[in-house]
Amino acid sequence: MSDDLTQTDDHSAANDTAANGPSYVDWSFAKATGARLVQAGPAVKREEAREAVAQIRQLAAEAVEPVAETARLHAPGAAPAPVVIDRPTWIAVNADSMSSLMDPVFAQLMASREDTPSAAVTAIGSKVTGAEAGVLLSFLAGKVLGQYDLAPSGTPKLLLVAPNMVQVGREMRVDETDFRRWVCMHEETHRVQFTAVPWLREHLIGEARGLAADMTPDQESLQERLQQLVTRLPEAFSGNGGGLADLLASPQTREKVAQLTAVMSLLEGHADVVMDEVGPEVIPTVEEIRRKFNARRSGQSAVDRLLRRLLGLDAKMRQYKDGAVFVRAVIDEVGWDGLNAVWTSPDTLPKPLEISDPKAWVARVHG
Repeated sequence: MSDDLTQTDDHSAANDTAANGPSYVDWSFAKATGARLVQAGPAVKREEAREAVAQIRQLAAEAVEPVAETARLHAPGAAPAPVVIDRPTWIAVNADSMSSLMDPVFAQLMASREDTPSAAVTAIGSKVTGAEAGVLLSFLAGKVLGQYDLAPSGTPKLLLVAPNMVQVGREMRVDETDFRRWVCMHEETHRVQFTAVPWLREHLIGEARGLAADMTPDQESLQERLQQLVTRLPEAFSGNGGGLADLLASPQTREKVAQLTAVMSLLEGHADVVMDEVGPEVIPTVEEIRRKFNARRSGQSAVDRLLRRLLGLDAKMRQYKDGAVFVRAVIDEVGWDGLNAVWTSPDTLPKPLEISDPKAWVARVHG
């Protein structure tokens, strides 16, 4: 699905972040790099592309009621229409969101430095980090089916990546309409999580910013962190941790990572359970899709697996599995309404050890 075939949709979601002085990352360069490197989507005819975009929009609208009924979570007001986009637009939107999330952290870091780098050094450094961000975004842009963009300084929105939904559905050889509906159920669940639970978005943004500040080394600790990276590099290849970033973290920071990972496991596992629990009445081939999709998750090429390990994406995949096991176990114990106590406050979110011990969460929250 080449770029010109998806420009029938709303590209206004990708607005450049305004320049506010020197930046640690050149986000415009990140967007340009990502757009240049990202692979083209599947080849389809123009009319096919228009029909796919229209169907995805419709299926997303039809997902609202089944998700709310299954999850017993109801967001206030009408659900805004999703933004159906292509891969370069996904890169642009996420670069803007990353900028909104990270730039305050970088500004604080630079303000705390005793020596102020020259404009030339800052410009070169921001280009390098921008290129790195662009490479990462180009890799992810070909993988992501959908996303609820938290937009830290803007308006949150539900994103659905049309070329990826088309390509994956074809490669899995499943009913394409059922598959697209299934993906829409997952992403609609994320929208409901953040709109029916008013405090969750700001809580997650705050936790992510705090973690980013902890993980960004200052001038004094940079050399020590790099030495840790060299000695512990084999751990990144093992796939058991959170990738290169986890190797640079202090023990205290890794505790915070574990807490944030537990919350993400809940969110992803909850969405996975809801998309499956909607059931064959709405998605007739749901069991076949789940079986093939799980097989696909574990069937990447050697290069793909290596990149996922280094970037910590294997840990992301475990979030779906661990979170789904947690959610199903809690539902078995106290039902959907009992599970929904998890959304009461930050204190009722699962702790890292509770993700693998759901009974401990039930005992702590329900007594």
